[in-house]
Amino acid sequence: MNDAPVLLILGILFLLGLGADLVGRHTPVPRITLLIVCGLAVGPAGFDLLPEALVRDWFPPLTTLALSLVGFMLGHKLSLAELKAHGKLVVAITIGETTGALLLVAVALLLMGVHPAVALLLAGIATATAPAATFDVVRESGATGEFPDTLLAVVALDDAWALFLFSLAMAAASAVNGDGSVVFNMVGGLKEIGGSLLVGVALGIPMAYLTGRVRPGEPTLAEAMGFVLLCGGIATWLDLSPVLSAMIMGGIVASFASHHERPFHEIEGIEWPIIILFFILAGASAHVEALLMVGEITIVYMLVRCIGSYAGARLGATWAGANDTIRQWMGFCMFPQAGVALGMALMASQRFPDFEPFLLPVVLASTIVYELVSPAITRRALLAAQADPT
Repeated sequence: MNDAPVLLILGILFLLGLGADLVGRHTPVPRITLLIVCGLAVGPAGFDLLPEALVRDWFPPLTTLALSLVGFMLGHKLSLAELKAHGKLVVAITIGETTGALLLVAVALLLMGVHPAVALLLAGIATATAPAATFDVVRESGATGEFPDTLLAVVALDDAWALFLFSLAMAAASAVNGDGSVVFNMVGGLKEIGGSLLVGVALGIPMAYLTGRVRPGEPTLAEAMGFVLLCGGIATWLDLSPVLSAMIMGGIVASFASHHERPFHEIEGIEWPIIILFFILAGASAHVEALLMVGEITIVYMLVRCIGSYAGARLGATWAGANDTIRQWMGFCMFPQAGVALGMALMASQRFPDFEPFLLPVVLASTIVYELVSPAITRRALLAAQADPT
């Protein structure tokens, strides 16, 4: 199989995605979890059927593309109209769940005797969620209404706030580690957030203007994909966040385009094949041996992060005056964690190379478990919220 033509391999992977979609429709297991299991099966952790070069060379650009597509689609939930309707609630839940995860993970790891700098870095990483997994579970479930709309807006805003908190954690870790670069890390984090916002606005304005004008009333797929790819490429080139940049671009289009629904419908037509490859290769590139290296710390990190995210989301929803359904179930949808967290772990490892042997195994191991388990929890929460919309 390692010498098979790339087109043959891609054909098999797409058919695996079709199978995951069909099974996911008739079982409680989300298709995202099934795709990752398929990736584990065909990757080095399983039967090692994929060429190493395919996983190594394709996964990074696919990650950027998938996150850019998802970010753009999430931007639809951050339009001015959506923010006006749910802004206070979205902000309160976002701040609550990210801050709750950060504080509880930091305290728990410090009590375990973990190095203070490592505890702070992992606490900062704990704030991130997985927008791609959450977005697909919402779409697969067919859920509609206030709960899924609020959830997608929270997941979208989470990345911006998580980057800010991670920058604070990096700065605090620098101070604890005695390298005196607190200001450097803060400036770097704010630069990433600000730069991503600027890229999103700079591309969102012309995209909003062109929508419906290149072809009257109906933007082309080339138009929509061109802007999304350009946004993700520029963000990656400038070491910014592709998901945040694309999300801001999507929010601008949703707020100001005269035919703002059309670009999102165009993207929906091509997004699923990209998501199939992304999650299968994510499973294939997973380092299962990481689960065995720092087991106790990883278990504590995962459990405490979930508790902090749930409690923080509930407190934020209560403060904002949310209904009982949102207060009870929203926190359960905050558990997925994947690409953004791994990106943070890589940034922290580059900045603190002495801690890399500890940071990456914890985040890699927790990501595997989160991506296998949390989509099912999110799906269950969505269905429960739909059944009790009070």
